Amino acid sequence: MEARETLRIALRSIRSHRLRSALTVLGVVIGIASVVTFATFGASVQADVIGQIEGSTADNVYVFGSPEGEGFDVAFQPIFTERDVSTLGGIDGVRAVIPRGQLPMQSIARGNDSIATQQVTATVPATVDNDSLVAGRSFRQGASEAVLDRRAATAFEGNVTVGDEITLTRQSGETHTVTVVGIVDGTRGELPVSNFARQPRVLLPTDPYYDTAAESPSVGARQLAYPQVTVVADPARVSEVRAAVERSLSDTDASQLKADDVELVARTGGDFVERIGDVIDRITRFVTGIAVIALVVGAVGIANIMLVSVTERTREIGIMKAVGARSRDVMQLFLLEAALLGGLGAVLGLPLGLVVGWAATRYAEVGFALAPVWMVLSVVVGVLVGVVSGLYPAWRAARVDPIDALRRE
Repeated sequence: MEARETLRIALRSIRSHRLRSALTVLGVVIGIASVVTFATFGASVQADVIGQIEGSTADNVYVFGSPEGEGFDVAFQPIFTERDVSTLGGIDGVRAVIPRGQLPMQSIARGNDSIATQQVTATVPATVDNDSLVAGRSFRQGASEAVLDRRAATAFEGNVTVGDEITLTRQSGETHTVTVVGIVDGTRGELPVSNFARQPRVLLPTDPYYDTAAESPSVGARQLAYPQVTVVADPARVSEVRAAVERSLSDTDASQLKADDVELVARTGGDFVERIGDVIDRITRFVTGIAVIALVVGAVGIANIMLVSVTERTREIGIMKAVGARSRDVMQLFLLEAALLGGLGAVLGLPLGLVVGWAATRYAEVGFALAPVWMVLSVVVGVLVGVVSGLYPAWRAARVDPIDALRRE
C-alpha cells in the first residue's frame, strides 16, 4: 500500500471519530504540557538565581571553616583573628578583606514600633559599596551608626529613612541606640546563599559593638575573631587570588584554632553557582519526572482507543486483506494512526506548556527562560508514545484472519 494512501485512510479514521480522538489526544497534551511547564519553570528559576549570584559575587573569595565532607550549610566558628584579616589583606591582587560576625539580638525598635530579630551583622565599612547603596552612606568605625537593607527599612509601620534612630536590644538585655546612615540593596561579603534569606538585615561597625575574641597563637594576645572572611579580589585576578589565599591558610591563626575535623576552605562565587545550579537541576528533573506520569496515562489512552478501533474495524481489515493488502500494510496503518495522535498531542501540548510556564514565572517574579532540550524531548517522546502504545493494537490488527473478518457483520 502506498504511503500516501495509508496516510489518507489514517486521517479519515481519526476524523470519523472526532470526539474520541480529541479526548485521546487530550491525555497526551496534558502530559506534554506538564513536562514542558515544569522544565521551563525550573530553567527559569535556575537562570534567575544564578544570575543574581554571578552579578554580585564574581570577585569574592569566601574563606571559612567547614567540617570535612559537609557542604556550605554549616555552623561557622569564630576562628579568623585580626591577624588573619591582616595576613589575607597583604596578598597581591586583594582589594579588600571583609570580616563578618553576628550579634545575637532580641528586637529592633523605632519609637514605639519594634520587630523581633535573632541577630544583626557586625562588619567593616567596606561591606557597603556605591553600587548597592540606595540612600545615605556606609557607617564609620567607632560611631553609633547602622546601615539597613531595604527589607529592614520597610519592616516598620513607617519606612525607616536616613537620619532616623533605632534601638537594638541584645540577648543580654543591653540596648544600643544607633543612627541609620544608609539603606542598601545587598552588600559585599555576604555568602551568596544569604541573598535568599528573608530576614531584615542590620549592619553595625565592629567597633564598638562586636566583642567576640580568641587568643591569637601568633601574637599571643586576645583579638576579635570572626567565623567568616570575604576577600574581594581584582576581577581580573580572582583565580590567582584564590590560589594565594588557599596557600596562606596554613599560616593563619584559624589553622590552629579550628577543630581537628574542620577544614579551612576558600570558595568563589562560581563554586556556589555550580552547587546551587546542581541542586535546582536535580529538583527540576525530579518534578519533571513526576509529570511524565501524565504522559504515561496519555499513552495508555492511545493504546486503549487503538484496541477498540481494531475491534470495530475487523471487517474493514478483512476487506483490505481480501483485495491484496499485506499484514505489514495493516500494521503500518494502525501505527500511523497512533503516531498521528501522539504527534498531535505533542504539537498542542508544547505551546500550552510554554504559556503555563511563562505564567508561573510571572507569579514567582523570576525571568522567563526556555528549556530547549526538554522541548525537543517532549515532542519526540510524544510521537514515540503514540508509536509504542500503538504497537500491540497494530500487531493484533495485522494478525486478523481475512476469512473470519469477512464473516463478521
